[in-house]
Order: sequence, then C-alpha cells, then structure tokens
Amino acid sequence: MKIAIVGTYKPRQCGIGTFSTNLFETIEGITAYSQETEHIVIAINDPGNAYDYPPEVAYVIDQEDHDTYIKAAEFINQQQVNICIIQHEYGIFGGQNGVFILTMLHSLEVPVMATFHTVLKKPSYNELVIMKEIARVAEKVIVMADKAIQMLQELYEVPADKIEKIAHGVPDIRYDKTAAKQTLALTDKKVLLTFGFIGRNKGIETVICSLPDVVAQYPDVVYIVLGKTHPNVLRHAGEEYRLFLHRLVKKLDLQEHVIFLNQYASQDDLFLYLSASDIYLTPYLNEGQITSGTLSYAVGVGSAAVSTPYWHATELLAEGRGRLFNFNDSEELSRVLLDLLDHPQQLEALRQRAGEYGKTITWPKTGATYYALAQELAKNASKPIIKKDPALDRNILPPLRFDHIKRLTDSVGIFQHATYGIPNYNEGYCLDDNARALLMMLMAYRRTKSETALQNIPIYLGYILYAQNPDGTFRNFMNFNRNFLEDVGSEDAFGRAVWALGYAMAHAPVDAYYQVARQLFFRAMPHFENLKSIRSIANTVIGLYHYLQDNPSDEGMTELMRKLATRLHTEYRDNRTADWHWYESLLAYDNALLPLAMLCAAEVLTNTAFRETALESMAFLERHTLQKGYLSLIGNENWYRQSHVPSPFAQQPIDAMATVLLYLQAYNYTGEPRYLSLLYTSFMWFLGENDLRVSLYDFETHGCCDGLQQDGVNRNQGAESTLAYLISYLAIQHTFEIPYSKFSHDEASHAGADSLAHPSP
Repeated sequence: MKIAIVGTYKPRQCGIGTFSTNLFETIEGITAYSQETEHIVIAINDPGNAYDYPPEVAYVIDQEDHDTYIKAAEFINQQQVNICIIQHEYGIFGGQNGVFILTMLHSLEVPVMATFHTVLKKPSYNELVIMKEIARVAEKVIVMADKAIQMLQELYEVPADKIEKIAHGVPDIRYDKTAAKQTLALTDKKVLLTFGFIGRNKGIETVICSLPDVVAQYPDVVYIVLGKTHPNVLRHAGEEYRLFLHRLVKKLDLQEHVIFLNQYASQDDLFLYLSASDIYLTPYLNEGQITSGTLSYAVGVGSAAVSTPYWHATELLAEGRGRLFNFNDSEELSRVLLDLLDHPQQLEALRQRAGEYGKTITWPKTGATYYALAQELAKNASKPIIKKDPALDRNILPPLRFDHIKRLTDSVGIFQHATYGIPNYNEGYCLDDNARALLMMLMAYRRTKSETALQNIPIYLGYILYAQNPDGTFRNFMNFNRNFLEDVGSEDAFGRAVWALGYAMAHAPVDAYYQVARQLFFRAMPHFENLKSIRSIANTVIGLYHYLQDNPSDEGMTELMRKLATRLHTEYRDNRTADWHWYESLLAYDNALLPLAMLCAAEVLTNTAFRETALESMAFLERHTLQKGYLSLIGNENWYRQSHVPSPFAQQPIDAMATVLLYLQAYNYTGEPRYLSLLYTSFMWFLGENDLRVSLYDFETHGCCDGLQQDGVNRNQGAESTLAYLISYLAIQHTFEIPYSKFSHDEASHAGADSLAHPSP
C-alpha cells in the first residue's frame, strides 16, 4: 500500500507541518521492513516562501496557485497511490477560506482520509460549505475530540459512520526532570511553561497577571513563554502583542520571573523544556479550540497541565489529568497555581495520571491507528463505479424558492445588484433583469401556479412598459429615484426584452398581460432588422420563436425570423475556419445563446443549413467548455480568441443559463439523449460541479452568487445571477416530465409542437 500525505511539512515551521512530519515518519517506520512502495508527501508552500524539503516530498503546491492543486492531484493519480491523507486546517490552503482544496479532492482518483484540525462552531457560509464538501468526498473524516464528532454530525451533517476519533499523536520522547532542569540552568526554579506560536488568542496576559500573588509566596517561580509570533500575526500586526506582554511584565515588576524565548524550538528542545516544567499552561481565550497539539504534547510527556476550559482541554484533562480555570480569570489561576505548589502530592498525582494517558497517544500508537484505517479503506476500495448522472434525480435539487427575488423586488421592478444577499439600492434597476424576471416568473407560473409568480408578473411587465419609448426602443437603466439614465438602452437589453415579450405572448396567464406584451412587442418590431449586435439578434430570434409557436401562420414574422437568422448564419460563415467554428473571432459572454437561436430558427423554418450551423457551433462550444467532464465556462478576464489561451475566470451564471437552455433545445430538437445529459451537467455548475467545486447557489439566502472567481465565489447575489439560476432550475424541472427516450435516434429532425422549447425558453 502506498500513502500520500497532503499538508504543510518540515522544515516549514507550523503545527500542521510538525503533525504531517510525525505522521509520515511513523507510517514509514511501520512499513520500513515490508515490500511496500515508498510513501510520499505533497507539501503546501505559503506565499513568498520556498523550503528545502526532504526527499519524501514528491510534489509542492503553491498555496495561492490554483493550477498546482490540479497538477498535484494528477501527480498522485499517476503514482499508484492507494490512499491520500489530507491535513485540513484554516489558512494553509488557497482561495477564499481554502476553497482550492476542493478542486484537488475532486480530481483525485484514490480514496481520501481528511483530518480536521479545526472544527468551527460558527463557520461562515463559505467555511461551512467547504467543510461539508470535504466531508462528503472523503471516505473518512478524522478528528481528535468528541466535541468535534458532535459538531460534525449536527452542524456539518456528516454521517456518524464516516467520522473517526484518533488522538493527536505525541513523540515518544522523555527526559529526566532533574537532568532537564540542570541542562537549562533551571535547577533551583519552579518552572511554568507555555509554548507554541504567539498571538492574542493565546491569553498569555492572563498568566502574567496571575503571577504577582504566586511569586509573593514562591519567589523561585519563573514563567517561560517559548515560541515565535504566529506568521499571520506577524504579517498583519508585527510584534505588537509581544511588546504588549513585555510592557505588562515591566508594569507588574515581573522581569525576574517571566522569560520570553522568541524562537521556534526543535522537537528535542521542546521536550527538554516540557520535561523541565513543573506546570504547563494553556490559557487560551477561545472555547472553540477543538485541537491543541501543545496540550497533547504536555500530557503526553507527563506534565501537570492547567488550562482554560476550551473543548479539547476539557476532554484531554478529564479524569484528573489536569486542572481547569475560567477564561480571562487571572485571580482563579493564581489560586489554582498556589494550591498545586502548596500541595506537591497533588502536582505529582496530575503528572502520574497524565503520563499514564500519554503512553496511549504516542505517535507509534496514533500512527498505527491511522495506518490500520488506511489499510481498511484501501482494501475496501471497490472497482471504479460508473456513476449515474446525479442530476437525473430530482431529489438532489433544492426546493424552488423565490425568497431572494422577493427581497430584490419592489413595486417598480427588480433591483440589479445586491451586496451579499441585501438589495443594493444605489445601482437601481435595469431592463435586462426585469425582462429576465418576467421570463422566469412566467415559467414558474406555468410549472407551479405560484401566487408569488402571478403577483410579480405585472410588476416586471410594468417596468418594460414604462421603459419603452414611443418609437418602440427601450430605455435600460433607472436609478432609485425612478429616473432613467439614458434615452435609449443597449441592443442586448432590447433583445432580452423581446425574448421575454415573445414568451409572455405565448404563456401570459391573464389576457390583459398578453395584450400589453403584444403591444410592446409589435411596437418594437420595426427595429428588429436594424440590430447590429449578434447577441441582440439571437435574443430577438428566440422571442420570435415563442411568438410563432402560437402564431405559425404569421408569414411576416416568419420572414423576419428568416432574415435575422440568415444574418447570424452569415456571421458564422464569415468567421468559420477549419478549426474555429464560431460566429465571431472570439468566445465572449452568453456564447450558447447563438447556437440556441439557430436551433430555434432551424425548427421553425425547417432549414437544413441553420441546423448544421447550430449543431456544428454547439459541438465547438462543447469542446471548449465541457471537455473536463463538467461545465468550465469562458472567463471574462480576457475573452477567448483563436490561438490564445482562454481565461478560466471569472465565470458568470448567465453563461451557464444559456448553456442549459441550449442543451434543452438541442435535446428536444434532435432527440439525442446525450444532450439531456449535457443539460444536467451544465446545470450542476450552479450546485458545485465547476472548476472550484463550490456551489454558487446559496442555501441560506436562496440567491445565486454573482460569479466564480479565481479565489472563490463572488458572494454578491444580484438579480442577473439569481434569475439565471432559477430559469435554469425551471428548465431542468420540465425535463423530468419528458420520457428520456422520447425519440429514437433516427427520428425526424425536430420536435415540432411538443418541443420543450415551447413551454420553456
């Protein structure tokens, strides 16, 4: 069996690095005399640093370089690794809240064990989502405290049978106390010790403030603070906290009793100091600390430990293995210290009980438990499972919720933007989003007969009515004071309004709404042939498509569709080359809209050339966005030009929506089941099947995040994004009512009156 350990690693100075190193060396020791292949380490580099790693480090991930996570997974897959053990801690992985680790997890082809060194009681939304996804993908999740098991089950919804508790390992190193004190020139001292990275959450000032009463009775007491300032603290606040502690020592006249050792101690030196200490202290301020490697070390070596009652300490020091005092309570700590110093037999009893327990958590024992679990998982790893497309199961979909749309909507229309999940009134309204909102609510009413949809349809239709100029053009942006910001809006906004109005004429639930939509549509019609933007033309073709579903004998509108579709076809012909099958010289935004419009035109006009153009361009787009097995959209950082490298970020929900609608139309036009599969794959982009493996749909606000960025999701949840999700959702819902094998492969070339494009956009 070959194991890969992913985490920080020596010589990087951090707790996880020490843990990973000890775990690797223990497993190496267990298998040293077997015929097993050498195990490997995948190390994480922090920004701006490089390390001289030992030979077992086979690959290095740069924390903030997303590509290196993918390459690391590919490397592991090629190394005949049987199981991967990932050390998870906040701050060591890149992207928002460490989201990059999800990409790696989903790229691995081997079973995964994940050790959670921190489990937050009040995680942010991103932190919660990421931890839940790690736990979902991993075969086993390992924690070091019972409290963590409880929280993983209750808050993170991790099944109990997926969680294992394995104690934090402790090196099997012990020194004679007398000899250790002699080596450190502390023979005549009563030694109190705290070690580890220094930061404000360590509560060291509590100990310092407790000392005056202690040293008054025991002038031979010294308190040693061993450790450097935490690198993150140093980066943002410098040595401010350490200087504060020095000033406090001086203020309390404790210079002879407090020793600061600003150094990162080697493992041997650390255990020398632990062996020399009479009492070990962890005065931490945060109850939610679920793992403390330093306290584990102290108990493991048989120190008498005194601590605040954070979660790990409460468990580790139970059954008389240590003493607890309240957070920030220096007076109580003074009493505890004096009581122990006054009663040496109590102190010795603590040491004895801690030492006995420590023998059960040495690294040889902890490492053996890890190894046995890894063996079990590797042995039980089944042959590759052919996964059924998960999106075929409607039960995986969240319920249809309009909460966020209602938040964004007032009596005028829908606001463009949101700050997180709160409407941003500064940005006002726009025609594009109100057109999309009308389209979505019409779809929703057809599917659910929702009162919310019925009540909101006239609001969005009313905005479009107010936005139209007497000549049939449209204004677009309106500020919060209800003043339009331009006389004529963009062609894109015009086209989106025409699409929504065409759909409204086909599916308005009330005749009055139909009449308004018809009036607006026909007033805009004289401008159709003057459109220049190919996306506006495409939107307009789709609007005509919906109109012609109920008015197939309208020859004037049919001819207008033919003219507009011919212009798209001409653009395609002019830009097409042997290896570039597209309508322009670049792939930009709303790309799938173009072949979608051609499919609509091909169906209505039974035009073979339009059909061939649509299918060929659709295949081209598929090669550039679905080659990874999931939807990876063209990013808007730099549009993708022929012979250039596409930008992977930022990816936008409207592009995913257009792709969903394209494959919906393609399936119903051709009857090819693969298009239904691609439709579901494209929709799952919203729910986490994407480059970062994180959901853009927010299960708390029921909105959709504004995009997939290099380092995570854009947590703002504007109208465009949420409407894109809901339109895609409603399109998906409709497919559950259609038999999967609706057509044979050699049936007619279009779906006719039963086309899903008829009841959905």
